[in-house]
Amino acid sequence: MRMAYLAIAGAVALAGCDSGEVPSPAERQQGEAAQSTVAANTVELRGDGLSAGAESFYYAAGQAEVEAALAKALGASLRSGENPECGAGRITFTDFAGGLTVHFQQNRLVGWNWHGVQDGDAAPTGTVKLPGEVQVGSARGVAEAATGFAKVEGSTLGEEFALGDKIGGFITGDKVEMLYAGTQCFFR
Repeated sequence: MRMAYLAIAGAVALAGCDSGEVPSPAERQQGEAAQSTVAANTVELRGDGLSAGAESFYYAAGQAEVEAALAKALGASLRSGENPECGAGRITFTDFAGGLTVHFQQNRLVGWNWHGVQDGDAAPTGTVKLPGEVQVGSARGVAEAATGFAKVEGSTLGEEFALGDKIGGFITGDKVEMLYAGTQCFFR
């Protein structure tokens, strides 16, 4: 008899744990597929590199792999070029839709900058973003309220700011005009 009470009490306890909102395996697969579709079309920029879809790339990642992942997320590159006169050494750059430019030295990722879309650029097939609230086009107040925000005093390039010690940016008027990280070819 005691065993019967224990079995009933156990069944009641287990039934009480079911919220009734647990998705079935088929529903979970559909949700995961939807999440991976969103992630596949998203480029997230970080102070130490970037991610494109499910792939993450840190500085020193190979150029071919980075460009292929970005093309999957944003569409084919718009243009590529080289700046042999950069103070940091020769830089190769590749532009993608959405205002993203990635920088390479010796076929290795060394930096990125994200700016407003240029006239004539194709529309992106995905999204470029920075973690947090500050994005290209964000209001000045959003940037100034962000954790790690500091004005770069004495910048010869305009109203420059830092977000922590790895990401920088520029404000023009009342909006964030550009964000950047890693090796840049700014002539100060």
